[in-house]
Amino acid sequence: MKYCRYITGLLVLTMASMAGCATTLNVDVEQTFPEVVAEPRDLSATLVMDQEFRTYQAQPNAKTRIQIGQPQVDLMTKAFSGLFAEVMVVSSREQVRPGTDLVIIPSVREVQLSTPSESYLNVYEVWIKYNLDIETGDGVPVDSWFLPAYGKTPSSYLLSRTTAIEDATIVALRDAGAKLMLDFYRIPAINGWLQQQAALQAES
Repeated sequence: MKYCRYITGLLVLTMASMAGCATTLNVDVEQTFPEVVAEPRDLSATLVMDQEFRTYQAQPNAKTRIQIGQPQVDLMTKAFSGLFAEVMVVSSREQVRPGTDLVIIPSVREVQLSTPSESYLNVYEVWIKYNLDIETGDGVPVDSWFLPAYGKTPSSYLLSRTTAIEDATIVALRDAGAKLMLDFYRIPAINGWLQQQAALQAES
């Protein structure tokens, strides 16, 4: 009788464990970023971040969802404030005011996640792939820039799965911000646009 109860108890624990494994893990990334210390160019930009971008929830696999909407809005706003003297943030292209120099519309292409059970490494890794559609204030396309970002935990030791994924995501977001600050004005199409603007000003 005791043996039967023991076996029954094991079955219950196993079923509960299997049910827990099937549960979707929701990771809510709560992070704000510091103001950027930089010398912005004397230009104006409007960031168009729609509702989908502001509330973006990545699903890198069937069992994981990562909420990155709020932190990526904060990151983009502060990064571009270090690149442009004047930055406006709107929710749709129709809200862009006349006179803005560039309109930037970011979107998320894909978010990927690698866990220790998949990579056999003692780290969690997150890749965020952004696309930035860049236009003039008049709606003339300038470029569609691919911005990849990567982050990982130093080690998953003593970290819960939720905390490890959140930490790796924050590192990836910081990587995106750093690449924006370093590379935005190096984009060939942006550099060409700047030269064109300088030539127009010289003529006038």
